[in-house]
Amino acid sequence: MDLTTLFDQDLVASVLRSLIPILLAALGGMICERAGIFNIGLEGILLVGAFAAVAGSYFATSWFAGILIGMLAGIVFSLLLGYGAVYRKADPIVLAIAMNILAIGVTSFLLLALFGAQGVFRDPGIVGLPVWKVPFLSDIPWLGLLFQLTPLGYLALLLVPISWVVLFRTPFGMRLRGVGERPLAAATLGVNPQRYQMGAVMLSGALAGLGGAQLALGNVVQFTENMTAGRGWIAVVAVMLARAHPVGVLGAALLFGFTDAIGFRMQGLGLPQQLTDAAPYVVTLVVLLLVSKRFRRTSEAQVA
Repeated sequence: MDLTTLFDQDLVASVLRSLIPILLAALGGMICERAGIFNIGLEGILLVGAFAAVAGSYFATSWFAGILIGMLAGIVFSLLLGYGAVYRKADPIVLAIAMNILAIGVTSFLLLALFGAQGVFRDPGIVGLPVWKVPFLSDIPWLGLLFQLTPLGYLALLLVPISWVVLFRTPFGMRLRGVGERPLAAATLGVNPQRYQMGAVMLSGALAGLGGAQLALGNVVQFTENMTAGRGWIAVVAVMLARAHPVGVLGAALLFGFTDAIGFRMQGLGLPQQLTDAAPYVVTLVVLLLVSKRFRRTSEAQVA
């Protein structure tokens, strides 16, 4: 097989498309993690955001309305985790798993109730996200692909340095990290841990909702039942692998995006679909094993 057939500019464009939803969700999970809430409900929030974005785009005939409603839906759905884990002290893992199951049921029910469709809703009335090309820069070979993104694509990449600055160079970021690491100590300094944690959960919901909007209106212009297909779980692993650091989250999301894109390309070259579809999840399992071993060695070193 000629490598030029496999690695070309179309592959890079595909990697970017796969990267953006995962990166947005992972950045939201990172903020939650920094505030001391481990959010594994990203899968469900992504799915709800995708459905709401399609519904908003269809009824309002506007892609901007679609991403706004997708973001708001992500925030509202994340309130289940915020209220339960922050104010009622429930187990966030149990809550998030229930949210993921609920998202599948709710979106399937609303798909039939609102659109009379089962499985897939595809309609010319759904307005997809535009691709904004930066003049001159978008014409550069290879590198120019970074300047041919949807609005949410640019937002996701810009949020990486912005979140780094906010987390590590501002008083707000210091307080947020303090709430996640030492909530009682933060409270003695006048910081309200519950307020910061609730805000982090809502921001996480907003970003994951935007990730769903990108998936449904940017990558494809339709809604399919359970179309997230594990991307939220991959975002959770990206947060774990990066230890909730923005640059690491970008690197981990890029790894999974590349695996997803290369799987589609290999499928086009004749490999069985079952094998190529499994590739991102095999990589996820391998990464989880490596991360667990690293954490175990770190814990043993600290005990020693």
